[in-house]
Amino acid sequence: MPAHFPSKLFRFSVELLYRQRHSGLFQSHSFSSLVDCIRAFSSNDRPTAESIVGTFYRMVSVPSLTVYRHIWSSAIGESFNLFSPNGIKVLSSSFFTSFSTGAASDMSLGGSPQEEQLDNSSSSSDSDQKKPSNRALKLLSGSCYLPHPDKEETGGEDAHFIWDEQAIGVADGVGGWADHGVDAGQYSRALMSHASDAIEEESKGSIDPLRVLEKAYLRTKAQGSSTACIIALTDQGIRAVNLGDSGFIVVRDGCTIFRSPVQQHDFNFTYQLESGNASDLPSAAQVFTFPVESGDVIVAGTDGLFDNLYNSDITAVVVHGIRAGLGPQVMAQKIAALARQRAQDKNRQTPFSTSAQEAGYRYYGGKLDDITVVVSYITAFGN
Repeated sequence: MPAHFPSKLFRFSVELLYRQRHSGLFQSHSFSSLVDCIRAFSSNDRPTAESIVGTFYRMVSVPSLTVYRHIWSSAIGESFNLFSPNGIKVLSSSFFTSFSTGAASDMSLGGSPQEEQLDNSSSSSDSDQKKPSNRALKLLSGSCYLPHPDKEETGGEDAHFIWDEQAIGVADGVGGWADHGVDAGQYSRALMSHASDAIEEESKGSIDPLRVLEKAYLRTKAQGSSTACIIALTDQGIRAVNLGDSGFIVVRDGCTIFRSPVQQHDFNFTYQLESGNASDLPSAAQVFTFPVESGDVIVAGTDGLFDNLYNSDITAVVVHGIRAGLGPQVMAQKIAALARQRAQDKNRQTPFSTSAQEAGYRYYGGKLDDITVVVSYITAFGN
């Protein structure tokens, strides 16, 4: 059965996961991106959707079939099935053969592939990505902050910054400090303020978010603790550092192509920077370098966003907003409003309720919390 795909999207997804296979890395955000992509067309081309899941399972080392089952059930909404190994190999070869030429996909599931084609096309794709560009990129950013309804008078505990057209950051002060009479919002706001100041000390085009976070951590003396996520646009794409359960996604061509993983010691016990000795250290944060292009959209936020909206929910708002010509500020407001709506809905499954159930808790619905959303449009300028 022939199948037609958005070539840029699937070329990128395949290359991302294939590179991870070679580097020995595996992180669930890649499969989350895959789920979003499959969900977009699985109802129209079920056999191909099945084969795609199988293909990616074969391409990336997974300790067991548990993750594979989760991908299938999340994307298709039905129980897991194991697919023909031959069909998987054929589709895998077809992916790389068609994408290495840059042509739109028109793939048949017949034939006998040569596995060497994977390496050849990967090299071709890498050389394509290294072609010089004479157009610089910048971030056009907007934000929205909705404090928890019970914390509006104190301003809540989230904080964020937008620095020029090069960097953004979000932080979520840990609310448990309120039991000790401490406003953790003071810590998160100080941390983001110091981060913004530290960026001023960086070279333009080569901001190091981890170094920025380390400086901000050392300079923050307020009581409390906080998660932190800092993203900078550099000459190599975006560089980001994330500690805890704040984070970001990158949306391209209507799909989530990247999602920063959550860092937790246990369910609802996030990694956090703290003014005392019990702190996780900036060195425990995850660091990312990720290629981007004009037209991509970054959505960063605290757990008030990601606990209540799935990647596909956020992406749907982005797609609608882009079509409607919305700017990043209005886009951030719409995403935050939807997250607040879901947080107050006790009759809908959410990412937080899913995690709670997997941890053995009986929980359903959203989680009311501070919500911070920063939206950045990656835009080209210059000659």
